[in-house]
Amino acid sequence: MATTEDDRLFAMLLYVLSLPFPVLGPLLIWLLRREHSEFVDFHGKEYFNFIISFTIYSIVSSILMIVLIGFILIFVVGVAALVLTIIAAVKAYQGEAFRIPLVIRFIKN
Repeated sequence: MATTEDDRLFAMLLYVLSLPFPVLGPLLIWLLRREHSEFVDFHGKEYFNFIISFTIYSIVSSILMIVLIGFILIFVVGVAALVLTIIAAVKAYQGEAFRIPLVIRFIKN
């Protein structure tokens, strides 16, 4: 997958903008750039698979708070989401098609 500087920048922005705007920022970039760049389309799909998967993990952790293990799990899920977002942003800027671990592939690449 050949990438340009703009492709890498927009792919990185998908992840960076997800920190203050988890859905709207990445969605706008993905919808506007996916037709022009296969690389941005890949990272857009990867990000939305990531956000859906980690939302499910957070809901399950919240339910498990009844059994007390959820308090630990919700912390682990939050830290993992932050760390994986940063790693994915760096990999995207380096031009790599990084597949985020622990993600359920709802949207196929």
